[in-house]
Amino acid sequence: MTSSVRPTSRRSLPDSVRPADRAARAAIHALLRRIDRGRVTLVDPLGTRTFGPDGSDLAATVTVHGLAAYREVLARGSSGMGAAYVDGWWDCDDLPTLVRILARNLPRLDNMRNGVDRVVSPATDLIRRLRPEDPNRDRLNISAHYDLGNEFFELFLDDTMMYSSAWFSDPAATLVDASTAKLDRICAKLDLGPDDHVVEIGTGWGGFAVHAARNHGCRVTTTTISAEQERFARQRVADEGLDHLVTVLGDDYRDLRGTYDALVSIEMIEAVDWREHDRFFATCGRLLRPEGRMAVQAIILPDQRYERAKTTQDFIKQHVFPGGCLPSVEAMVRSTSRSSDLALTDLEDMGSHYATTLARWRERLFKQEAGLGDIGVDETFLRLWDFYFSYCEGAFAERYVSVVQAVFARPDWRPTATAGWDR
Repeated sequence: MTSSVRPTSRRSLPDSVRPADRAARAAIHALLRRIDRGRVTLVDPLGTRTFGPDGSDLAATVTVHGLAAYREVLARGSSGMGAAYVDGWWDCDDLPTLVRILARNLPRLDNMRNGVDRVVSPATDLIRRLRPEDPNRDRLNISAHYDLGNEFFELFLDDTMMYSSAWFSDPAATLVDASTAKLDRICAKLDLGPDDHVVEIGTGWGGFAVHAARNHGCRVTTTTISAEQERFARQRVADEGLDHLVTVLGDDYRDLRGTYDALVSIEMIEAVDWREHDRFFATCGRLLRPEGRMAVQAIILPDQRYERAKTTQDFIKQHVFPGGCLPSVEAMVRSTSRSSDLALTDLEDMGSHYATTLARWRERLFKQEAGLGDIGVDETFLRLWDFYFSYCEGAFAERYVSVVQAVFARPDWRPTATAGWDR
């Protein structure tokens, strides 16, 4: 989808061309000349250049409004690229496609950077692990994104208010049907029923809790450290008449007590720092009965990139999810084995579904563009979310990142005859 927003002048471009900007432009051109998968046309005040082979299946045109944008990208990578876009320093006719082209051409650079990290990380991780846990910092990080205002999220989420990957059994399925299908798959994998008491870490806006209670009759205790989400979820549960089945808490997951038949955490682990994975999974194991089972939906990195990426600042960590940390499947399995008796029993990759989900969210958001000013959303904020959605859509489409539903179980769990059959 072509972006419909216009350049903003929040951070003005210099009138003259600086030597440093010319040098940065030349360096970026040198990198783009290495593109062999996809085609990028670059338009700037000094001319037009095209990079990549003819006949490529992916093509995008980038218009640079001032050469200072090159310096931002060269100095700060994806973070600078996103910041320059937010400030209106460049535009693109198809942002998700541009990200896909860049993702297709990154593996060679990643191999080199991963090799360096394998040498230095054993020593540096010892120092990094000295950072203490800080629940207050976690609350501030969550608030920075999820407390932007429920009205804003309602603009692009469907009626389930699920802010996580949907499951599209059919590409033409509606977003609400795909979100419901995702919830059905989780409930089926855990074989939830009226006799189950489920604890959920990361309430969101109450979508899973309401769905599980209403459709499967189970009790749900759910917790969030977002004040806005807690308020919304409490009201939603009351409106649905499910107070007798659903309890909404505002507690940190580390403070949860009791034991439960099942545990669900949908795209919350990305807010758990890598140094705290063991604490997270130890808590999950503690909360489950000996026959308990757990479903985690997680955005993941490939195992090969996890060690380097966990300590690298990119656009998402810098501008969207402060404190965010994507795990890998291997990292989660290693952590569960160190900190609990949980064992992986089921794993399903659904990355392509997230690319579709993000495209739907972006489309829905821009349909509301004319009225965004009424809720305090300005053009700069909209450009930030335009780049965020596009950046993620392209990454999922190219499998640079993915999302999985992983099921773990404690030793006394045994599958029933019906578990998972209705997915």
